[in-house]
Amino acid sequence: MSQIPVPPPNWWSRNWKWFVPTLVVTGMALIAAFVLAIMSFVFGMMKSSEPYQTGLSRARADAAVVAALGEPITPGYFVQGNIDGSAASGEANLAIPLKGSRGAATLYVEANKRAGEWQYETLVVALDGGQRIDLRDKDDDAGEFGR
Repeated sequence: MSQIPVPPPNWWSRNWKWFVPTLVVTGMALIAAFVLAIMSFVFGMMKSSEPYQTGLSRARADAAVVAALGEPITPGYFVQGNIDGSAASGEANLAIPLKGSRGAATLYVEANKRAGEWQYETLVVALDGGQRIDLRDKDDDAGEFGR
């Protein structure tokens, strides 16, 4: 009587030891890439907003800020806060980290948009030493909105 030959192992039993870790690492990499893409999109939207651009340009143009931080003044990647609104109205509350050759600071921007125009309630650079530099113009007074 002849013995029945043992069938060769199937693909899964031969390859599971490398396939499972590869699948887990690939899944984690895809999730991390998705989260990174969402964060980049959100930060990109915040950085392209008018309150962000106005605050950054005023900080770079202000002599006291340049003297305290040095040049070039570069914004940090992680902007904190929120921007809500539409074409006619909205609100922005941002904390933008700034770094220069001599130091670091945080730019605070609080603005309200009425009739399509941004009015800045707060536009202040807070230096690491505690000093605050107000960047608002006289025209930026938000008192007309009932503050």
